[in-house]
Amino acid sequence: MKEVAEVTAVDGNRVTVTTQLKTACSGCAQVSNCGAGILSKVFADRNAQFTVVTEQTFSPGDQVQLEVPETAVTRFALLLYGLPILTLLLLAVLLENTGTLPEGFVILLSFAGFAFTFWGLKRWFRKRDIQVNAMVKLETVAAEVQH
Repeated sequence: MKEVAEVTAVDGNRVTVTTQLKTACSGCAQVSNCGAGILSKVFADRNAQFTVVTEQTFSPGDQVQLEVPETAVTRFALLLYGLPILTLLLLAVLLENTGTLPEGFVILLSFAGFAFTFWGLKRWFRKRDIQVNAMVKLETVAAEVQH
């Protein structure tokens, strides 16, 4: 997976880059008729900013290409989207089979487990930032690619 970003700050071997977040709606022919497309226009001005450790030298304002292996993106997406849903379903089934809790509590506890899983994943991803940074490769963008 590749994305063009702009270098916003350099601190030794730590390079801070900013990239424009895109939605799938930008390539769809129904973007003006679809509710999701209209919402994507409202929130179109979103940027992602993060720091990458690299031995290459860059200056603020440089255009760079970020590259992350597809397998890593797929693995993290499955973990981020699959684990909370799996937790919700398993908690609902387990709590319902106890037979001692009212249905309302089963629902509330299942959603609490769902939320707790997101919170835990957020903390876990922060601890893995160093390993994720090692996967990200920065390359200078050629002039013809920028236009």
